[in-house]
Amino acid sequence: MKRRVEIGILYSRSGNYGLISESCRLGAMRAIADVNADPESAVEFVPVERDPQGNADRYAPLCEEMLRGSRMRHVVGCVTSWSRKEVIPVLEKWGASLWYVCPYEGFEANEHVVYMHACPNQHLVPLLGYVVPRFGANGFLLGSNYIWGWETNRVARDLIADAGGEVLGERYLPIGDTDVSRLVAEIEATRPDFILNNLIGSSSYSFLAAYAELGRRDPHFAPERCPVVSCNLSECELPALGRNGLGHLAAGPYFRDVARPDPAAPASSFQASAYASVRVLADVLAVDQEATFADLSGLFAGRTFATPFGRTALDPHTQHATLPVEIGRIEEGGFRVVSRTDAVAPDPYLSRYDRAEIFGRPRLKVVS
Repeated sequence: MKRRVEIGILYSRSGNYGLISESCRLGAMRAIADVNADPESAVEFVPVERDPQGNADRYAPLCEEMLRGSRMRHVVGCVTSWSRKEVIPVLEKWGASLWYVCPYEGFEANEHVVYMHACPNQHLVPLLGYVVPRFGANGFLLGSNYIWGWETNRVARDLIADAGGEVLGERYLPIGDTDVSRLVAEIEATRPDFILNNLIGSSSYSFLAAYAELGRRDPHFAPERCPVVSCNLSECELPALGRNGLGHLAAGPYFRDVARPDPAAPASSFQASAYASVRVLADVLAVDQEATFADLSGLFAGRTFATPFGRTALDPHTQHATLPVEIGRIEEGGFRVVSRTDAVAPDPYLSRYDRAEIFGRPRLKVVS
């Protein structure tokens, strides 16, 4: 007899990052359906959904609403780091866990969060390690004006300096702002080798449209010479870009193979990560049906789990996943993987980062 377990689903069905949220939600709901249809599964998940509608202030109260007065102790949800940090105090109060399925800026490890997508050594570091030797080390940094943009660009500044380059500009927009004209004007004036795009949602789509127009005016800004590179762009947002994304680069643990499309494969890394979260949780509850946040590290230790990323381990100390690292270039129909590294262990604090390993040793100047 399967045990019925309530599981929280906390994603916005609308708002500036609605395409990402919907991809995450779809992955979680598909996994719930597969677990429930599996006669060998020890649990039957009962999803309980709340929709913050893209409003960061609604995540914490809606999370508490789900947890209060119920036996629910696991929530799959949140897209932005802002919303994740908003719900952590609620999780701590009720003894619950958040399964977070989006890339994030690192420098966090909370016992109430399972980090199922990439951290900086699994996205930003390898992305710049790929970009710098091919295009140059001088970058222009963009971001939405909140945690993800600030912190990812902070790390990028250090990496660019390690590579011997310069940050030629760093600019931010409020989430949802689509007035990108000053950003494009500064990029045109400074002529960087690449643009690191940490804008999210509609701001990112507007920028890429304007940048495509700049590339048509000036060949220096064509993607094969000065690409826009990203750690949080996936297939779920390509319809919003149209042809404006062609040739640009992104890093992630998974891209759907444009050369060999598989209708059964996840449509994006967000969907794959959400699906993986539910399946790993089902496997954990098969061992301990009463498992809470306090039990997870012990249940992760020494084990791997079947996920769309392959066999996946979770670090019991930081609760981050070991993941592949892929660099994808946008082509017609999706991403083409141009670089892949299997099973990169998480290093959320970049404590094992080696400048020489990523960018080579600095050249000594000869003086006389």
